[in-house]
Amino acid sequence: MDRLQSMSTLVSAVEAGSLSAAARKLRIPLATVSRKVSQLERHLNAKLLKRAGRSLALTEAGQSYVAACKRILEDVAEAERAATGEYRSPRGELIVTAPVVFGRLHVVPVAVEFLKAYAEIDIRLRLADQLLNLLEERVDVAVRIGALPDSSLVATRIGSVRRVLCASPGYFAARGVPRTPADLAAHDCITFEGIASPQAWSFGERSVPIRSRLAVNGAEAAVDAAVAGLGVARLLSYQAAQALRGGALAMALEEFEPPALPVHVLHAGPRPLPLKLRAFLDFAVPRLKAALG
Repeated sequence: MDRLQSMSTLVSAVEAGSLSAAARKLRIPLATVSRKVSQLERHLNAKLLKRAGRSLALTEAGQSYVAACKRILEDVAEAERAATGEYRSPRGELIVTAPVVFGRLHVVPVAVEFLKAYAEIDIRLRLADQLLNLLEERVDVAVRIGALPDSSLVATRIGSVRRVLCASPGYFAARGVPRTPADLAAHDCITFEGIASPQAWSFGERSVPIRSRLAVNGAEAAVDAAVAGLGVARLLSYQAAQALRGGALAMALEEFEPPALPVHVLHAGPRPLPLKLRAFLDFAVPRLKAALG
């Protein structure tokens, strides 16, 4: 079995929507398409396709395998172009991940402009506050906030973000503005699991117990609750930036803030980078640096 040819046939079938459509597109007999897909399934000992009416649907195993096939075929094509010296514009699919709010505020605008400039590249943007494993999840680029563990990943620092305490002006008017971290014991707090514990907030080496009236798992919900006057929230500066600029939130205890958190762009490296990835890094990194000021 020619593994790469079989992979290419499978991808064509999925993209065309049926085996017969793939046969017409590739100009080969339908029986050949069916045989190549069956050979792959026997080799993997896994079902890749299932019929859904007249069209095809991928099994769970098929979804991950086809995604891997696309990337392998792109890498092979790029290696061949590099070996022959053939110039082509960057093309293919990029998978990019970033924290939810950071991604919406900063990565989406950059991605939109990038896609306008590179017509043959597609981006799959996965916004999540949970960390994805770049290698296991086949992610090309990740934006990470915070200290990085030692790894083989290549990191480029694009700036830093602060951890700020804030509440609505109305809440501070009614309950008073905390002057020291210890004053938080007398306040209602809103906790966000991505930033701090719901039982205590740390200020350097000092940990201060708090009362969490509301615990959420998303920064936007914490911002909304703070704007509504429920209590004091601890957020990353970009998460609260719009509400702070508009006066819906005010900061407190700025002099007690812990050190700012670094922000990096990561990719797998250090092998020769595909043109599509090199193009994205060259485009996105300076723009994200500028956005973080």
